[in-house]
Amino acid sequence: MTFDPRTLSQSWRLPSNLSPIVTFGAGSIVDDAHYPAYAKGGFPVAGLYDPDHEKAKALADKWGVKAYPTIEEAAAVDNAIFDLATPPAAHAKVLAALPDGAAVLIQKPMGTDLAAATEILTLCREKRLKAAVNFQLRFAPMMLALKDAIAKGLLGEVVDFDVYLALDTPWELWAFLERLPRIEIAMHSIHYLDLIRQVLGDPQGVHAKSIGHPNHSMAQTRTTAILDYGERIRCALSINHDHKFGRRHQACEFRVCGTEGAAYIQLGVNLDYPRGEPDILEIYPKGGDGWVTVPLEGTWFPDAFGGRMANLQRYASGEDRELVSSVEDAWMTMALVEALYASSAAPATPLAARPQ
Repeated sequence: MTFDPRTLSQSWRLPSNLSPIVTFGAGSIVDDAHYPAYAKGGFPVAGLYDPDHEKAKALADKWGVKAYPTIEEAAAVDNAIFDLATPPAAHAKVLAALPDGAAVLIQKPMGTDLAAATEILTLCREKRLKAAVNFQLRFAPMMLALKDAIAKGLLGEVVDFDVYLALDTPWELWAFLERLPRIEIAMHSIHYLDLIRQVLGDPQGVHAKSIGHPNHSMAQTRTTAILDYGERIRCALSINHDHKFGRRHQACEFRVCGTEGAAYIQLGVNLDYPRGEPDILEIYPKGGDGWVTVPLEGTWFPDAFGGRMANLQRYASGEDRELVSSVEDAWMTMALVEALYASSAAPATPLAARPQ
């Protein structure tokens, strides 16, 4: 099989007519990813709201948009696409203030836990919101290309999915995390879990342990997990955000292997976040005799955020039939997260006692 890496799809088509965006939240993710992506894609931003109005005004001035003084004024913007870049505990309050039938993008996770996610799902159903969760890794150029390669049969049947991280994550950028009882899986690895669900479907069950580190007070920053897909597929995650010993042996990578081919992915943004390193996608295609580098046409940060917004706007206007990561689908990612925390809290299988 002749493989031309340039034939793999890496982007999401823009909507024919761009709608104005109103953002809730003025944190670093808006400045680092949302607004750079929207500027690159040509999406108009009407303005933003944050309870800290001075913080909101500073960010609004930087990007040349309006800082709304109240949540009600922000929610009243006509024909807007609402972009929630809020902490999980704040999602429901903002959603309740939006007009019925609105199109809205909700920052991950979908609430603090599965009960909160269920409340959000119920609220979105009652208000008939066209609501998606911002699992934007699904829209990263490298991941769109990976999924296209799988769909074209370049890997055969996917039977192994490995996620391996050993890096130094600057948790201090998100001060609100120190107050949360759930961090690593709910706020970080949730991206990988959601992507795995899109590729492999829902697992039958899970095994997991998520812990903190003696050098800081964050609830969890290290996770080991196995997703059980039966007797044909092996899926494992090894996550360590406390590898603070220089870049040389740090890593942030996926290895996806099939019966006839394989893919290697480096998620560069997490290596020296937020500056990041290049994303990498290499494929050993079915019938090939070596690894082929796929020239990427963008990066996870910020390009995936543009693709995520494009799908929402195209769905709202009727141009896309599927709303990727809708709240209905995202609830299942939250169910997977909940199962992992339950497994982590459960006792491990004990060893047999030594014979006397």
